[in-house]
Amino acid sequence: MTLRERLDADVKEALRARAAGRLRLSVLRMALAAVQTAEIDARRPLGEEETAAVIERELRQRLDAMADLAGKGRPDAEQQLRAEADILRSYLPEPLTADALEALARQAVAEVGATSVAQMGRVMAVLLPRCRGRADGGAAAAVVRRLLQAGPGA
Repeated sequence: MTLRERLDADVKEALRARAAGRLRLSVLRMALAAVQTAEIDARRPLGEEETAAVIERELRQRLDAMADLAGKGRPDAEQQLRAEADILRSYLPEPLTADALEALARQAVAEVGATSVAQMGRVMAVLLPRCRGRADGGAAAAVVRRLLQAGPGA
């Protein structure tokens, strides 16, 4: 079942749950609307990775809003955003652990044969497709930079 099909099925399930699934239904409808908008913009159905990227963007919006609300005396709104973020997270692939990200980075460095930070772009070109949607690009870049600065065999 594709991510889009799963969203559609879960919207129907949330509709059947009525009051119990109200928040879930609202979040899923917003996510589905964002996916449909992206499909209209692209003038074609989105692939799995593109659909996941749209959901990730929706999640990031919730997290940014939570950060803006932090310490402003709005625990109710912050709690709702946290619940929405949790719902959206359930549709994204499991994030990579720091150890798994480092292992992928070491493998990419070895494949490219990189020995200096000047070759970081080539390493990132190999690494990013492998961790897309599962790790932040900035975190991946930091790991690669650390590995390349440490030198070979580190």
